[in-house]
Amino acid sequence: MKIIETQIPDVKLIEPTVFSDERGFFMETWNEQSFREVGINAYFVQDNHSRSAKKTLRGLHYQITNPQGKLVRVTQGEVFDVAVDLRPKSPTFGQWVGEHLSEDNHRMLWIPSGFGHGFLVTSETADFQYKCTDFYSPENDRSIHWNDPGLKIDWGVTDADNLLISEKDRTAQSFEQALAELKEYY
Repeated sequence: MKIIETQIPDVKLIEPTVFSDERGFFMETWNEQSFREVGINAYFVQDNHSRSAKKTLRGLHYQITNPQGKLVRVTQGEVFDVAVDLRPKSPTFGQWVGEHLSEDNHRMLWIPSGFGHGFLVTSETADFQYKCTDFYSPENDRSIHWNDPGLKIDWGVTDADNLLISEKDRTAQSFEQALAELKEYY
């Protein structure tokens, strides 16, 4: 596999080796030893799979006392995937990185714990799969508004009114509102 550095050193874009022929393809999506060799020391406890329609925007999600590291990938369709550093003591605090993940490029994104995460579906539908380093904890679940002016994420959206966004994400807190709690936990 090939590790591609992003603008935030802790977030890694992973390009697995894909073996293709007339029958299809094969790729290894997780191998603890191989990932450890490139500095990703993760122990996963939960796998998730979502399917979303075009223009669905999910996020920016994170957990307070049970922060989740995530290894994310798209198995059908394409998304623009975003990770935001929410660790107040980090030199990249408040910065974001975005990558296109698709069934065609087979890329994965490693998002360590302490990051907010979201994605926008750019194909007709997308199947999004991810491994988590901690269990989902509803009481610790938080969301920052996807287009918070303090984060300045360029989602490439020209018509925000036509996005499909859950009520939870539509009414999410601002980055500024999240700061006090983030400083308490990170």
